[in-house]
Amino acid sequence: MIFRPAVESDLDRLLPLLDADPTGGVTAEAYRAGLADGQYRFDRMWLAEDAPGGAPLALAVWWGSPGEARPRALDGLFASGAEGAAGFGEGSAGSGEARTVLAAGLLGAAHTAYAEAGADVAPEYHLFLPGDWRDRPELVAAVAWRREAARRAGLPASLERLRYEWTPQNGLPEPSGRLRFRAEPDDEVFVDLFRRVLAGTLDASSRKGAARNGAEAQAREDLAFYRDTMPGKRSWWRVARTPDGVTVGFGIPSRNHATPVVGYLGVLPEHRGRGYADEILAEITRVLAAEAAPERIRADTDLTNTPMAAAFARAGYRNSARRLVLSAR
Repeated sequence: MIFRPAVESDLDRLLPLLDADPTGGVTAEAYRAGLADGQYRFDRMWLAEDAPGGAPLALAVWWGSPGEARPRALDGLFASGAEGAAGFGEGSAGSGEARTVLAAGLLGAAHTAYAEAGADVAPEYHLFLPGDWRDRPELVAAVAWRREAARRAGLPASLERLRYEWTPQNGLPEPSGRLRFRAEPDDEVFVDLFRRVLAGTLDASSRKGAARNGAEAQAREDLAFYRDTMPGKRSWWRVARTPDGVTVGFGIPSRNHATPVVGYLGVLPEHRGRGYADEILAEITRVLAAEAAPERIRADTDLTNTPMAAAFARAGYRNSARRLVLSAR
């Protein structure tokens, strides 16, 4: 079996597999568009074949921000002979254990190459799913073998997140006057706020990162991610204070390469339980509506973070999908 990164001449025979992946975050059309700005690259599209030039048996596609040295996430994993691939080429990865072994081998080969290039941890794998996926046997099966292949390739941890969308038809929330919002150019102010909101946070990724790296290091990593990696503007960030000047939290309106997003929302521990998350979310929404004129604003929160999910619902955000994140730790 040959595991290798793709080259340009492979493209036309590989792209049909993307559209056949029911859990994938990238379509053939989106992949072609992402090639133009560097979000996708041929050396981050890996395939399995049983002989040089043979029918592709499996495909894995990683995404990264343009200009980043290493990929950030796996967006799609497919094996021929799986969902929707009938008649694709002459090869087949089969089903069941054989398919899982093949997919795990493909991921493992790519992970090894990324580690040799300097990656200290394998990229996360993101599966994009409808909200009712657990009630649909075909999706349960599609997730199961991919999840097992990822586990064998070094991605044993999982986190399910809810995806929300706001559209202009939902209407903009009016300021209540309970809080004042101000842009803050000093990064160190935000480092301090990122650090302080980690205490008791319900966000699993932040909590694990702080336990692993320490709160200060995690805070600086979070700030650098939103400032240097996300294409949203730094000037959109807001500190939230009461009318008498007490800081209660902050919000980071941002965007990814597709749409504006609720990047980060934090309420300081001593001010939780007073409805301030609703106020900060409303301000984030207003900033994005004014600055980006979006068709939609997207946001994610952990399935277990019920207070944040309730805040999104109250603000007119609709739960549109789920995202299952598989990671090394």
